[in-house]
Amino acid sequence: MKPTGPANRKRFYKSASVAERDGGGFGVLLDGRAVRTPAGGPLAVPGRALADAIAAEWNAQGETIAPAGLALTKLANTAIDGVTEREGEVADDILKYAATDLVCYRAEHPAALVAAQAAAWDPILNWVTARYGAAFLTSAGIAHVAQPEASLSALRAAVAVLNAFQLTALHVMTSLTGSALIALAHTAGELDTAAAWAVAHTDENWQAARWGEDFEAARRMKARLAEFESASRFFHLC
Repeated sequence: MKPTGPANRKRFYKSASVAERDGGGFGVLLDGRAVRTPAGGPLAVPGRALADAIAAEWNAQGETIAPAGLALTKLANTAIDGVTEREGEVADDILKYAATDLVCYRAEHPAALVAAQAAAWDPILNWVTARYGAAFLTSAGIAHVAQPEASLSALRAAVAVLNAFQLTALHVMTSLTGSALIALAHTAGELDTAAAWAVAHTDENWQAARWGEDFEAARRMKARLAEFESASRFFHLC
């Protein structure tokens, strides 16, 4: 799921503000006019805190609108245009990640990497079991392991209560990490943003510590981390 937002263009407004909507929720206004999503609907979100944060993004723009500075706006657009009325499909996609979750597939060697994965990922599995009563199986190598249907059903129930905005953020965090279990642990407060990102990239961090950091890979990782941080902020503002 790729968040969508405005392209580079000259700033055409003086200030952004927030207004409570008659039908519920809060809309974002530019010089008193409602901001629209790419599909043409009003950019309206469930809570005041998120609306204020989106308005702050628009107020922070310079003479030219830079999409990189409108991360929350893009996520809201995605939630409104792409997830609302498709919540079940998005939840299903998150569950697909859980069925083949990153933390369940372990290296067979070397011993140091096996130990690093266990130290990072076993606490996630223990937390999921304690929180949802959902046990997940692990596999060494690339051999597929079928997860218990009861465990997947327990996660499905947890995801089903989320609204379109929360689902949008959770899906982004899941796809960026390759792990629905890490994303859920983060949204529940079990892992802060830095810890969630670190455990999701245990393999990469181990390789970098051993062989050195690749500049281009590090640049891409930094950009992906910024996306994760925005999705995390969006989820918690919901």
